[in-house]
Amino acid sequence: MTEQIGIRCALMRGGTSKGAYFLAADLPSERGARDRVLLAVMGSPDARQIDGVGGAHPLTSKIAVVSRSNRLGCDVDYLFLQVIPDKAIVSDSQNCGNILAGIAPFAIERGLVAPTGERTNVRIYMVNSESMAELTVETPRGRVRYDGDASIDGVPGHHAPVVQAFLDTEGSQCGALLPTGHAVDEVAGVRCTLIDNGMPVIVMPAAAFGLGGYESVAQLEGNAALKERLEVLRLEAGPLMRLGDVRAQTVPKLSLVAPPREGGMIATRTFTPFSLHTSIGVLGAVTVATACLLPDSPAHEMARIPEGAVKRCDIEHPTGRLTVQLELEPGTGEAVKIRRAALVRTARMLMDGTVYVPASAREPTAAPEA
Repeated sequence: MTEQIGIRCALMRGGTSKGAYFLAADLPSERGARDRVLLAVMGSPDARQIDGVGGAHPLTSKIAVVSRSNRLGCDVDYLFLQVIPDKAIVSDSQNCGNILAGIAPFAIERGLVAPTGERTNVRIYMVNSESMAELTVETPRGRVRYDGDASIDGVPGHHAPVVQAFLDTEGSQCGALLPTGHAVDEVAGVRCTLIDNGMPVIVMPAAAFGLGGYESVAQLEGNAALKERLEVLRLEAGPLMRLGDVRAQTVPKLSLVAPPREGGMIATRTFTPFSLHTSIGVLGAVTVATACLLPDSPAHEMARIPEGAVKRCDIEHPTGRLTVQLELEPGTGEAVKIRRAALVRTARMLMDGTVYVPASAREPTAAPEA
C-alpha cells in the first residue's frame, strides 16, 4: 500500500472563488516540496483534477497559506497560490481578493486572531503584493458568523458581509500604477492601458477585437483565435509592465471593456489569463475602475464616471456586477490617487479536516514546471 500524508486543510469559499486554506506550519517550508504537495492536493496537472480536491477551473483551484504575522500593525500574513488545473504550475505571481475574503474567518477559526466583540477587524499583510488589507467580519458571541443578508453576484444565497479595505495597492507588482508612465499604450496594434492598482491588468476596448463586449462566457471561451491574439498581446505587455517573461505567469490579466448597459460604470470581460472569468476578480475590479478614472485612457472614453471624491463604481461582468468604492486623495488635480478602496464580499467555511496526498508528492522527481 502506498503511504499517504495527511495535512490539516479547510476548504472555503471566498467571494466568487473557492480554495484550500492551510496554516503555513502545516506545509513543507521548502518551496519545491510545498508546490509538489499542493499540486497533489489539487490533482494537477489534469484538466478534471479528478485525483484531488480542485474544482477543474482556475476559480476553484486556489490556495491560501496563512501564518501569524511578525510585522508591526499586522495580524496575519497571507500568501496566495494559483494552481493551474491542467499544468504542473503553482504560481505566486498574483494576489487574490476573493480568496482574501476567507482569510479573516480562517484566522479566527484557527486561533490566530481573537474575536473582539460583535465585529472583529483583522489586518492582513498580502505577501504577493507586499500590501495591506483590513477585513471586518461579524463575530457575535465570539464565533465567526457565516449566515446573513449580504449577497454578491456570482454566489447563490445570502451570507454575512465581509468588508474589505485595501490600503496601499498602487503598483503592487509593477512598481507603479502605470508602469510605462502612460495612460494609453499601443501593444500588438491595440490601444490599451497597462495598469496595476492591486492586480496587473491590460485594459482594452472589446471593439478592438471585433467584439461587442457583452458576449457570454461560452462564446468567448470557444473563440480560439481571440485567445491566441490575446496571449500574443499579453506576452508583449509583460516586459512593458516590468513583469518580465510572463509565459508561465498568471499575470497580467486581460480585461475587455465596453460601455455599461446595466446602469454600471463599465462592462467587462476578463481573461485570467488562460480562461474567461465568470465574473471579475476583486483587485482586478479595483484596477479596472481606476483605469476608468484616467482621463486619457480608452476605458475613460466609454465609462460612466460617478461624481464626488468617494465614487461607487459598479463593474459589470458576465454574471452581474461587483461594486467597488474608491476614495480619491484630495488636491491631486487631474492626477488620480486612490486613498482607499473598499468593497463587500462574503465567505463560508465548507469543510475542515484532513487532505491526503501520496508520500511521493514530496519527492523532487515530481517537480513542477517553472
